[in-house]
Amino acid sequence: MDPLHWDKMYRSRDQVFSGEPNGVLVAEVTELPAGRALDVGCGEGADALWLAGRGWQVTAVDISPVALQRAAAADTTGRVTWTNADLISTPPPAGAFDLVSVQYFPLVRQPGHAALRGLLDAVAPGGTFLFASHDLADLTPRPEEGFDPRDYYQPSEVAGILGDDWTVLVDETRPRATPAGTHHTHDTVLRARRSR
Repeated sequence: MDPLHWDKMYRSRDQVFSGEPNGVLVAEVTELPAGRALDVGCGEGADALWLAGRGWQVTAVDISPVALQRAAAADTTGRVTWTNADLISTPPPAGAFDLVSVQYFPLVRQPGHAALRGLLDAVAPGGTFLFASHDLADLTPRPEEGFDPRDYYQPSEVAGILGDDWTVLVDETRPRATPAGTHHTHDTVLRARRSR
C-alpha cells in the first residue's frame, strides 16, 4: 500500500469515481440501524457521505491524503472523521464499529491473516462486516505491474476464515449495474453478523 501511488492516481483526474455510493453498500446496509461505521479505503468519500446522511457516525480511512482532502471538501454532514492511515499495518480499534465496510479494497493475503483479522476484530458484538470485491472472472493479471488478483482476499475465502461467533448472511456472486467505462460485470459479496 503505497500512498504515493494512490495520490498519483487521484491527481490524474479531477474525479476518479462516480461520486455515488457503491451499490453493494446501499443494497446491504439500507435496512440496518445507524451506528458507528468504519469505511475502509474510503477514496473520495461517497460511501462515507451516504452513511453519514443516514445517521451513521463514520470513520473514513484512506492511505491517500489527496483522496481524503477531496472527500473532506465535500462533507457537509459533520458526521465523518476523515483519517489518513494504513489499515494493513495499523489495525483499527477492536470492537469499535457496528459496521465495517470493505468495498473493493485491495486486501493482500498475509500469513496468519493479520490485517483481515484486525478488520474483523473491529466489529462490535451484533455488528456487521461487509466485504465486496470484483469477481475474479472480471479481473486480468498484470504481471508488468506486479498485480495478480489471486493474491487478494475474496469474500468467499473470508467467509471460510470466520469463527463460530459469526453468522454469514450473504456469500454470493451477483451482477452489478456496470458504470460506463468499466468492464466489471459481477460483484462477490460477503455480509456477516458478529454474535459476540
